[in-house]
Amino acid sequence: MEDDLSTADEMADAVISRARALADALLAAARDKTDREAASEHPSDTLKTSRAAEDRLVLRERVAADQILRDERAGHTALLQLEREGTDQDLSHERERSDHALAARDEFMGIISHDLLNILNAVMGFAALIETEVSGDVRVERVVTHARRIQRSGGRMRRLVGDLVDVASIEAGMLAVTRAVGNVAEVVTETIETFQAQASSSGVSLAAEIVAPLPPAAFDPARLLQVLCNLVSNAIKFSAAPGTVTVRVERLDNSIAFRISDTGEGIPADKLETIFDRFVQLAPNDRRGVGLGLYISKCIVHGHGGRIWAESTIGEGSTFCFTLPL
Repeated sequence: MEDDLSTADEMADAVISRARALADALLAAARDKTDREAASEHPSDTLKTSRAAEDRLVLRERVAADQILRDERAGHTALLQLEREGTDQDLSHERERSDHALAARDEFMGIISHDLLNILNAVMGFAALIETEVSGDVRVERVVTHARRIQRSGGRMRRLVGDLVDVASIEAGMLAVTRAVGNVAEVVTETIETFQAQASSSGVSLAAEIVAPLPPAAFDPARLLQVLCNLVSNAIKFSAAPGTVTVRVERLDNSIAFRISDTGEGIPADKLETIFDRFVQLAPNDRRGVGLGLYISKCIVHGHGGRIWAESTIGEGSTFCFTLPL
């Protein structure tokens, strides 16, 4: 940038020099003509004095013009320097964000690879047990148990792959949200029924608080269920036994508000916003998630025109809230 500015200054100086040389030549020619025409009317000394005064005036004007030009160039240089410093700072911040995103992506890919490998190992192990036990004298119940375990492992794998597909759709601006008028209470009830067994086995009490009346709303049932499942699953995972998870739904003004509360360890205040970013986890190497559920939930809620946020007190638990506009 400095080289370009210096070249531009040199070109401007050359133009000014040529213009001044041309002006001096024209002035000299005009003076010669005037001298020849007025030689008999004005004494030579008087003419020389007049010309000297004119030359001093021109010189002062040129010096003043040069000073104005130098001041303008100095101002431009200072302004360009400030702009360059600001640009360099912006580029540095962008580079830091890019490096952080790349590091998070690499860590995420490591977690995903590890989890998928564990699931595949489980599937292969249970399949081997079925092969071994079917060929021997065993009860059918044990084979059915192994088959159910394979189904659960396949379900976990499907959820992971589904999250990856959703993230790709979000990044491409193609996340599908198909709304239809329905009753959100039915989706809440389905969520509670889905996770009741998991909550009980983890020593967590799971309940719903549906504050009637709830008006019909336009929403995507499958996507709303996905958001509730993400939040309820997290609430159960992060609540130690004996714990409590409550899903409260009520109408607030022109929206329906959802509050999923748990009695877990809580979330630090500086994490309450970043936990909704991609690949973000509360602690490094936390194997209870891959950092996509909250990000996908946020995008689904925003796709409905709602908002999502978290509230928490360390040692007392957390509440994840989101709204759907009516």
